[in-house]
Amino acid sequence: MAHHDPVARHWSAAWFTGKTVLVTGGTSGIGAGISRGFAEAGAKLVCTGVTGAEIEAARQDPLLSAARIERLDVRDRVAVERLVSSILELDVVVNCAGVIRRGEELDPDVFADVVDINLTGSMRVCAAARPKLAERGGSIVNVASMLSFFGGGLVPGYSASKGGIVQMTKSLAIAYAQEGIRVNAIAPGWIETSLTRELQQDEGRRTAIINRTPLRRWGKPEDLVGGVLFLCSPVAGFITGTILPIDGGYLIA
Repeated sequence: MAHHDPVARHWSAAWFTGKTVLVTGGTSGIGAGISRGFAEAGAKLVCTGVTGAEIEAARQDPLLSAARIERLDVRDRVAVERLVSSILELDVVVNCAGVIRRGEELDPDVFADVVDINLTGSMRVCAAARPKLAERGGSIVNVASMLSFFGGGLVPGYSASKGGIVQMTKSLAIAYAQEGIRVNAIAPGWIETSLTRELQQDEGRRTAIINRTPLRRWGKPEDLVGGVLFLCSPVAGFITGTILPIDGGYLIA
């Protein structure tokens, strides 16, 4: 079966049909792929984006058109809290909102802004969602990275934020456990999105990544869906504080 075949995700419909899922950054890239997976599983979706273009594209997407799509800047705590409070019941939160600014992140101000979006932004969403998730025994999935484990000379802000996501995930898993909230993260490998377009267009880098990846290809956003659905499902009920690499084997090669 092709890895992008939605039939492969029908196993999850029993768990997510009618459940409410918030995906920040859910209108583009990895976030949109994950949003589509939850839509295929029957979830009620709230997706956020930051630009008009990506929000409009999501509204035209056949799988996402039924979702509630909102503009959200995760740097704005008031806006985050307002959005979460407007959601009646909340079962799952996936924190996909993120940026990368290659080369510019060596500037401390750009560094701080990237960390504010990727790391502190995810924390704002987790903290705002906590009471609603506690009511439902819900779960959170954060998005780490291969750069949670490696350094990135051009992206110190991104790397620091994604290293922080790992430690935040472990820490919130402990902090939220008594309320029945599980907190895990995925660590995507090299995924074909607009965020990695520069790397994909650099033939040398693209080939080096494929050559190191045992499964010998770049990933697609839909490759991440199964892992996220699993972590948010009842069959993962004893799993919390885990970082799940979904990387074609890149990390171990």
